[in-house]
Amino acid sequence: MLLAVLVGFTAMCLFGFMPILGPILAGFIAGVLAGGGAWRGAKAGFLSGMLGALIGASILTLFVGAIGSLRGGALGVLVGGLMGGVMGLGLILLSLVNAFLGFVGGAIGGAMRGRS
Repeated sequence: MLLAVLVGFTAMCLFGFMPILGPILAGFIAGVLAGGGAWRGAKAGFLSGMLGALIGASILTLFVGAIGSLRGGALGVLVGGLMGGVMGLGLILLSLVNAFLGFVGGAIGGAMRGRS
């Protein structure tokens, strides 16, 4: 399952330029690799989408916090950290769409793998 999630996350990064089809395709790949039916494939697709969301939000939070610290000392670090946290939370909420699309693709891939 871990391998399926990591490969699905890598596929989400590679297919990120395709807005709707990319997450479904990456979830499909994760679902096929996870095997074990639709539910296991759906979990793999959802987890790969959430992994991408958490990593992207963490990078964005650190980046915005670093920019804030360059501008204004201690107050800049506080404001930059707060802005980064808010933007990171927003990114996680927006990435739930990708996680849901990965869930759908993973369910399709897992169901196809379970039938063969």
